Amino acid sequence: MNFPAEYLLELLATYLWSFCRIAAMLMVMVAVGSRTTPVRIRLFYALAITIAVLPVLPIVQTNIELFSLGSAFIILQQLLIGIAIGTISVFVVQTFVVAGQIIAMQTSLGFASMADPMNGQSSPVVGQFYVLLVTLLFFGVDGHLLMIEFIIRSFDTLPVSMHGLLATDYKKLAGWFSVMFSAALAFSLASMVAMLLVNLSFGIMTKAAPQLNIFSLGFSISMVFGLFVLWVTLVNVPAHFENQWLRGIDSMCEMLNGVCTTKP
Repeated sequence: MNFPAEYLLELLATYLWSFCRIAAMLMVMVAVGSRTTPVRIRLFYALAITIAVLPVLPIVQTNIELFSLGSAFIILQQLLIGIAIGTISVFVVQTFVVAGQIIAMQTSLGFASMADPMNGQSSPVVGQFYVLLVTLLFFGVDGHLLMIEFIIRSFDTLPVSMHGLLATDYKKLAGWFSVMFSAALAFSLASMVAMLLVNLSFGIMTKAAPQLNIFSLGFSISMVFGLFVLWVTLVNVPAHFENQWLRGIDSMCEMLNGVCTTKP
């Protein structure tokens, strides 16, 4: 059985371009794209997914050769699509990292920090606690499977070509910075108000009894109240994560030209 060289190059181009989009998303997305996951494991994961879904992917309608400048532009577009989709999931998780930093500074727990495995920098332990909790919720709602399904179905709604995402899509992606900070502030607002009342009570105590050493006493009490506030507000994490995750799904669907409305 003989296969012409044109057919083999076309098959290889279809595989390579599809692999670039899938691998780019896996290199960035939550948990899978973190530094704790080896790069080789992520590459093998992307390779296995690409081989599994290659028979059902649509045929690439382009006459661009694999080893050409046009192919380089196509690869760049596929990388940008995958990175944009994976970045949205990162923004969803980083919302709670920012909220944890705000709460940690208000509850006098900001001095306790540890290395963040997602970005390689140190961050407050409260933020890391929320990261672990939200990551478990992400896997609990099968967020990783949903993102893989979106990126595979996107080959129908956003075919492989030299044209990728629009400028408005990148603008919406940049707008996630404001969404992230506003959602983090909304999540930490209850803790901020509670700690404000605690500090206000310390001020009243200092005014009523100036002989009390409020600096040494108030620090430990504020930490205890901070831990209590964290325990009370812990029940709100799933609801806030659901709101942010649904917002992220809507953004993914808009970027991928309504991939949520297509039939699997």
